[in-house]
Amino acid sequence: MFTNFAEKNHDHVVMGQLDSTALKLLVNFIYSGKIVVTEINVLVLLPAANLLQLEEVREACCDFLQSQLSPTNCIGINAIADLHSCTQLLKSSELYVLHHFTEVIGGDEFLSLSFEQVIKLISNDELIVPSEEKVFESVIHWVKHELSSRQCNLPQLMEHVRLPLISKHYILKKVAEEPLINNCLKCNKYIIEALYFHLLKSEEPIPQNIRIKPRHGDKVILVVAMAATDLLLGTEWYDPKIDQWNFLSEMITYRYKAGVEVVNDNLVFAVGGKSLKSVDVLDLSLKSPCWEPSVDMLTKRYSLGVGVINNYLYAVGGKNEIDGYLDSAEVFDYNTQEWSTISSMSTDRIDFGVGVLNNLLYVVGGCNGSSVYGLDTVECYHPSLDTWIPVAKMRVHRKGVRVGVLDGVLYAVGGLNESCTLSSVETYRPSTGIWTPIADMHFPRSRPGVVVLNGLLYVIGGLNGNSSLDSVECYCPNTNEWSIVTASMKYMQTVGGAVAINRTQHFKSIYDK
Repeated sequence: MFTNFAEKNHDHVVMGQLDSTALKLLVNFIYSGKIVVTEINVLVLLPAANLLQLEEVREACCDFLQSQLSPTNCIGINAIADLHSCTQLLKSSELYVLHHFTEVIGGDEFLSLSFEQVIKLISNDELIVPSEEKVFESVIHWVKHELSSRQCNLPQLMEHVRLPLISKHYILKKVAEEPLINNCLKCNKYIIEALYFHLLKSEEPIPQNIRIKPRHGDKVILVVAMAATDLLLGTEWYDPKIDQWNFLSEMITYRYKAGVEVVNDNLVFAVGGKSLKSVDVLDLSLKSPCWEPSVDMLTKRYSLGVGVINNYLYAVGGKNEIDGYLDSAEVFDYNTQEWSTISSMSTDRIDFGVGVLNNLLYVVGGCNGSSVYGLDTVECYHPSLDTWIPVAKMRVHRKGVRVGVLDGVLYAVGGLNESCTLSSVETYRPSTGIWTPIADMHFPRSRPGVVVLNGLLYVIGGLNGNSSLDSVECYCPNTNEWSIVTASMKYMQTVGGAVAINRTQHFKSIYDK
């Protein structure tokens, strides 16, 4: 500046865009190499460091702002990042808004967004919401905040709300009865389109547009089960937003009574099975996922339990032809690709349920050589202590029970006792240390798939006596009620395992092929 530009001829140079406090801190930094970034100074330091091209301070400010991201400030931080061309902070804050949308829409920053910004946000395929109802509610909330100036924007906003992915009951009771929608002819056509979709969704063709396309960030249920026709194991997935099942991939190994779990969010492991210690893995991050062999367990196991704590895969109990009933357990470290033995349970178990709660591995019920009609005992494994500790007994003996964990509560679902298949369910809270019954399922089930998704507990398939079930029902803890899912499984009935996973690009349904 003082060599090549006009300032070289001036006795004084005006630095009008700099805050004096920030300039003092930056001059001290130039001499000392030290600066403390705080909530108080970061908003004046960042533009000053940007103007003076002090990259170290600029990066420190961006790192600080990224560490401070919350639902109440993420939109503001995103605007700051955009203003000062902070690429990484811009990307991080955008992802934060998309991943915390439900919390973000409750803050003042969301209401201050421009019409164009709201459109950009709600039209994004990566937006993560428990249900599309939240998107609709956010639009109405934003419009009503400044009704006189924003009401004219409602039709264009509703164009990006995926109404067909909302339940018919909600459309009729909430959307259609909203006065702003009811008085808008353009908005009413989207209601008609959504209801038409619900009427024809089991048939083809379906009109193609953005409003029937599930978002990539949505969760879906992946089920590994025995095919009803040729005894091969297949992989089927269910999208609750469109109430539809689709086939994904056929397994490479027939695994009778195997275990299924997810590691690192996108690696689905199928573990063991009768006469097997082998393991297969399905990598959902690949463009065309298919089952591939993984590392064998140390012991052959079927009717085992599997669980994941901090991305370590645990294989517990089970049975094999040589050792009989097993009390042993082992753990797989995906990073080292090695299985290692951990301490054994207090008793051998097969056909039991496993759940992970507060980083502890709970094993629930099942049976063993001395109690073939079912156990009521429960124990949990502490990884840091390599120790199994007894837990309060269930109210009912349950063999073939399966377990889900929802909002800090352990659910023991169905199973068999000495007399019949069970429709009953009971819950355990570590804070109380007791088991409590909840509402019964619609159908008695043993060995179903149990998955937690969007605040609901899904129970999939299973056995009712000697008959396989292809039905699905879900439990809402807020109402203590079970409801039947309309769509039944298409290809498979006897569930080997079920997990919740992210819906990615290759999960194509008939509506977005």
